[in-house]
Amino acid sequence: MTSADVPPTVARAGDSVAIGQIGIAKGSGVLRTFVGSCVGLVLHVRSQRAAGLAHVMLPASNGRGTPPGKYADTAVAETLRLLREAVGESTLACTAKLVGGATMFGFQSGTPIGEQNVLALEQILGDLGIPITGRICGGRHGRRLAVDVITGTVTVETAGQGTETLA
Repeated sequence: MTSADVPPTVARAGDSVAIGQIGIAKGSGVLRTFVGSCVGLVLHVRSQRAAGLAHVMLPASNGRGTPPGKYADTAVAETLRLLREAVGESTLACTAKLVGGATMFGFQSGTPIGEQNVLALEQILGDLGIPITGRICGGRHGRRLAVDVITGTVTVETAGQGTETLA
């Protein structure tokens, strides 16, 4: 896929991944996003030095599905598809990291949307046998995250609380 062929719902290394977008990179670079109740889903294929970052806003598409990065149920499948395309392999041995899912709004009743997003992603990844090797989720603050494509290391800055690393 050339840069001219990249749809607006796909970001590349160096780009910031917006809500509902998926970022894909192979070889080197950094993928970045900022999340609150949304969840940054990182899929890393260490053997291929490739990573995908989906900015998931809602737990289920309920048939809508566009943009695919917006919903947990479509984001996982589309990120895997784009990673397969990027590395040229039909099967991937990847790991996942989750960042975000904060409770940003005090007026919500029931299970907060951030927690719903995390639970949906955990279920989908578990069903696919993709191990979650790190997570920084919950709380009440937004987070900025950056994924190193080569190593899969995720650096997370939480507003007012400092920086953490998921190796």
